Amino acid sequence: MGKRKQLKLGAIIHGVGGNVSAWRHPEVPVDASVNFRFYTKQAQIAEEGKFDLVFIADGLYINEKSIPHFLNRFEPLTILSALAAVTTKIGLVGTLSSSYSEPFTVSRQFGSLDHISGGRAGWNVVTSPLEGSALNYGKPEHPSHDERYKIAEEFLDVARGLWDSWEDDAFIRDKESGVFFDPSKLHRLNHKGKYFSVQGPLNIARSKQGHPVIFQAGSSESGKALAAKGADAVFTGHENIEEAKRFYKDVKDRAVANGRSRDDIAILPGVGPIVGKTEEEAERKYLEFANLVTIDKALEYLGRFFEHHDFSQYPLDEPFPELGDLGSNSFRSGTDKIKQTAKEQNLTLRQVAIRTATPRSEFIGTPEKIANLLQQWHEEEAADGFIIYSSTPEALRDFVEEVVPILQERGIYRTEYEADTLRGNLGLPIPVNRYAVAEVRG
Repeated sequence: MGKRKQLKLGAIIHGVGGNVSAWRHPEVPVDASVNFRFYTKQAQIAEEGKFDLVFIADGLYINEKSIPHFLNRFEPLTILSALAAVTTKIGLVGTLSSSYSEPFTVSRQFGSLDHISGGRAGWNVVTSPLEGSALNYGKPEHPSHDERYKIAEEFLDVARGLWDSWEDDAFIRDKESGVFFDPSKLHRLNHKGKYFSVQGPLNIARSKQGHPVIFQAGSSESGKALAAKGADAVFTGHENIEEAKRFYKDVKDRAVANGRSRDDIAILPGVGPIVGKTEEEAERKYLEFANLVTIDKALEYLGRFFEHHDFSQYPLDEPFPELGDLGSNSFRSGTDKIKQTAKEQNLTLRQVAIRTATPRSEFIGTPEKIANLLQQWHEEEAADGFIIYSSTPEALRDFVEEVVPILQERGIYRTEYEADTLRGNLGLPIPVNRYAVAEVRG
């Protein structure tokens, strides 16, 4: 076997936090989710740590029970465009829905971000799990889970076709001759499919990395199938290394079955390391957060995954209720896992709610312990890298200053960026323009 690729790292910037009560922590600015200075500092800390990317998540539906960060936050492409101006090397990845968007607009937006950032854009293709999303877009109903992934597949095919509208040498820009572009290098897509009809061409050329990097975050069967066929990276989540290894092998095998190399797709689980100089200090930091969450808030947080189901109607200390297919048309892989774990371990509703709202990661401890775990997951093919969640603004700084140097000393993580594009740093090839290939073959 050849030399394994080095560990890849991303940082998710979650404003006031992904925890239902994280905003109450004394270190968290209460306006962090709409505070540009906060986002700038987090992105620059990640870039100091030579991270491959920062990641901005999103959603399209809220109600009174949504977690605080979701209630009032930046739209991903807007904040990423601003962050492009205050960073130089780190990738900029944002979530955008394929269920409630148009391919021409999305292709243009990410093409613009790619140019603004000098080839550092990435798109996390999501299908929007929450059924309430349809209410904000004048749709009669939310598409089924499997239908959303069929839409996403065609959407992605159209986007890639549009990004190839211009061959890389199309723009001549010769002032003396008056020739601005070569018309033979401009191509219309003329796509007519089940869900979209798009003529093209796109009114922005390819960037220096060819196409934005494609991320996919679903872990259901449909999500894995979409990722294996067309994603460059997968953002996932697992409770333990054995579960992560099964997922890793499954997706890599699916990629090979689609005619791709195992190295064509990076698997990046999300983890929330809490670093302490001692195990006791790390445990104290975890409890500071866990103790901020009341059982009422935990039940509300749990309900979001099940179409905002009201769990307060059930007895707290009796077995987790039977929910039938509830959740199957939203966060399917996550809700299936919650129901399965509750049944296998005979958990009460209280236990499930607390576990879901304040998950206890094994990545809690000293810098050496966390570095050991990251290295183990990487070497045992459970991950190609990780998306780092930070519980407090200083948690990312702790990771960069305490854990990253250990990984660098072990030779499994970069000390300098290899490239100035996201594709270059992830070790991904630049997609060849389909029309240039056709000309060569012709």
